Amino acid sequence: MSSKHPIIAVTGSSGAGTSTVKRAFEHIFIREGITPVVVEGDSYHRYNRVEMRQMMAQASSEGKNFSHFGVEANILDKLEILFKEYGETGTGQKRYYLHNGEEAEHHNERLGTDCKSGEFTPWEPLDANSDILFYEGLHGGLVTKEIDVAQYVDLLVGVVPIVNLEWIQKISRDNAERGYSPEAIVDTILRRMPDYVNYITPQFSRTHINFQRVSTVDTSNPFIARDIPTADESFVIIHINRCFRDRFHIDFPYLLSMISGSFMSRHTTLVVPGGKMGFAMEIILSPLIEQMVEEARNLKSA
Repeated sequence: MSSKHPIIAVTGSSGAGTSTVKRAFEHIFIREGITPVVVEGDSYHRYNRVEMRQMMAQASSEGKNFSHFGVEANILDKLEILFKEYGETGTGQKRYYLHNGEEAEHHNERLGTDCKSGEFTPWEPLDANSDILFYEGLHGGLVTKEIDVAQYVDLLVGVVPIVNLEWIQKISRDNAERGYSPEAIVDTILRRMPDYVNYITPQFSRTHINFQRVSTVDTSNPFIARDIPTADESFVIIHINRCFRDRFHIDFPYLLSMISGSFMSRHTTLVVPGGKMGFAMEIILSPLIEQMVEEARNLKSA
């Protein structure tokens, strides 16, 4: 961890809703005048799109599981190096994974390259004079025998809907936005399951704050669901690590008074209506980030 060059990581699996949390952070950064360096977890995949399909096919032919959730499909040693370097010096390198043609066109114009959708841009230095590093992806809290990414993170946020709801969101998104059939998406879920259990789930015991969305409608069989439960059909369970709560003096009575319809289910757990998730994030996270950045700026100017 670093007081001078703080790192925030939002971690959650594909379809969990980490992009929603990312937008909440963007609002905070703009409102508070904070300059972040944004690092996307996809940029630390080991293989481009074509190579990944080849690796998955090979693993399937050998009766093995292979997915982006696992360590073998990623260069997480480089992610650990980035977090360590940024925490110590505020510097490092990043690249971008190009999800579509629009992203490829933008970065090719910016860099003078000829990268295609499904490929990576070249590595480039982080923007200078940033206030904070913000990571959003699959492995912000990863710890294995060889790699410890979590040790360098100053604020680790987990986004983890109950698993049936997560699957509904993934099936709906991948079908609507990527054109995958429901059968293909279910195959992907099953293929990823061992890595999900071994690498994704354990991270949520290391987070400082977890946001877990729970639906109030029947999601017993997520594979036949036709739509995603709405915000009004859900609650968000917000669990705050006790040590983290004490460090930043998080005031639960104040949060209850500010968030209509909220209540405490345990002494470290706040429950809010689903429609209040973004508001709750900003109310809780804004003062934490403001304090972290203020301390960092004071140290840099000393």
